Amino acid sequence: MSRDVREVGGAWRRFQRHSFPPPSPDLAGYVARYWIVSWDYAEPYRQLIVPYPNVHLAFQDGGATISGVSSKHQFKVLAGRGGVFGVAFRPGCFRPFLRAPVSSITDRSIDAREVFGSGLPESPDVRAVERFLREHAPEPDAKAEQAARIVAMIAANPQITRVGALAAELGTNVRQLQRLFAEHVGIGPKWVIRRYRLHEVTERMAAGAELDWAALAAELGYADQAHLARDFKALFGESLTHYAERC
Repeated sequence: MSRDVREVGGAWRRFQRHSFPPPSPDLAGYVARYWIVSWDYAEPYRQLIVPYPNVHLAFQDGGATISGVSSKHQFKVLAGRGGVFGVAFRPGCFRPFLRAPVSSITDRSIDAREVFGSGLPESPDVRAVERFLREHAPEPDAKAEQAARIVAMIAANPQITRVGALAAELGTNVRQLQRLFAEHVGIGPKWVIRRYRLHEVTERMAAGAELDWAALAAELGYADQAHLARDFKALFGESLTHYAERC
């Protein structure tokens, strides 16, 4: 599929506005950031959405939706004028609100009223949404915080490429780690590791580095280049070589 000309050279910035306010300190244990997006398109535009291991609460057009972690990229069609106010929860930290395994909403969205009931902010902004979250704040959950710390550890350490090695470093076993992630993150530790390592690949491309794909696949813990290419396309919506050509 050819790229939309409105993506080339960051041209989409003429049509969209983004801001990412941080949460107040008392909510930072649950919320990673807020995200506010507005757009103005004369013709429909297919926006690529690349997944991270966050659950999102999004307010749009008078309603609110909770989206679980997506295992692959998605497209959202933006048309006319519109906007969304979103809450990105820290990985692992939506479980206390959901009161159910976060894997139960992986790759799907639900009406926010199923979790929070009535009383959702009608005019969402940071102040209104934070007041709402404080009213629904759950009891601290040590397991949720543990999961969040492990995800942060994966994100920060490029040397983590295999679940077995991570489990050993944490003093646990693979099965226990998988259960923790299914319950609190919503997706497995292998996916999270691959997600952050592939993000680093895009950063190398953007820096103009010459990449040996076979060597890179081995470095990232893949059996071969084909498996690396498959995972990359699932997350970013295009091939490694096509992405590299645009950098």
